[in-house]
Amino acid sequence: MFTTSVRFAVLFLILLFSLPLPATAEKKLTVYTVNYPLHYFAERIGGNQINVVFPAPASQDPAFWKPDEAMVREYQKADLIILNGAGYAKWTQKVSLPMLRMVDTSAVFKNTLINVDNDVTHSHGPSGDHSHGGTAFTTWLDFSQAALQAEAIYKALSRKLPETEAVFAQNFEMLKKDLLELDRAMETMSAHKPGLPLFASHPIYQYMARRYNLNLKMLTWEPDEDPGAAQWNHFQGLIQEHKAMWMVWEGEPLPESSTTLMKMGIKSTVFNPCFARPEKGDFLSVMQQNLNNMATVFIK
Repeated sequence: MFTTSVRFAVLFLILLFSLPLPATAEKKLTVYTVNYPLHYFAERIGGNQINVVFPAPASQDPAFWKPDEAMVREYQKADLIILNGAGYAKWTQKVSLPMLRMVDTSAVFKNTLINVDNDVTHSHGPSGDHSHGGTAFTTWLDFSQAALQAEAIYKALSRKLPETEAVFAQNFEMLKKDLLELDRAMETMSAHKPGLPLFASHPIYQYMARRYNLNLKMLTWEPDEDPGAAQWNHFQGLIQEHKAMWMVWEGEPLPESSTTLMKMGIKSTVFNPCFARPEKGDFLSVMQQNLNNMATVFIK
């Protein structure tokens, strides 16, 4: 026979194990990206439902960065791998990544990607030598395309977490509004001086030039390096054919470069493509500053 105390203990255990277990916090999706714009889009859309990782070092151009084996394994374990497409981050084509978890954000406009004939080789510091031949990959500088890339991320997140689709949809619509406002602003601004000749220091503005009808001639110069005597001599010939009064740089140029250009009657401005995480602000604030800089060219 059970004693009264034992019976109470048994009843207590029965009641204890019949109670529902406390709800545990849902595991966040882990999302890996290959550049900062995609990281920004994913964060804006996913909010606190996802953990977004963009591991490329700030000192390297993520387009040409190559992760080590340990980092490749981290990509392989991710719930989603957000790719830019258009030949960006070629390392992704040389390793085994889970196809069902990869999202090519430029696939929707793959038939209108721009082919680049430029095969001049140069380097970006630790990233090593490379060329910009093949497919132009700075797709997001056409802000209407950036909105399509953001939509691809929204759809991928919604497939993974359908119960949170309404939140993702709301966040995406706000991001889309911001991107299309940039698009309208750039389109309106460039229309003030249609056909205005411009130089660009680097061959990364192809989609921007096409979308906003820019008469842009692109060089292969680095803002933090002197182009050298041979390039300056070549440039002297170019300005006879392409009578531009502005050079667009991807970053703040050396004072010596700006001064030499000024002597040729050419001013400098910056349109930062924002490949990597900025030291201050975010993707949207960088692009707004870019538009302010371009307003000096087209309006002021």
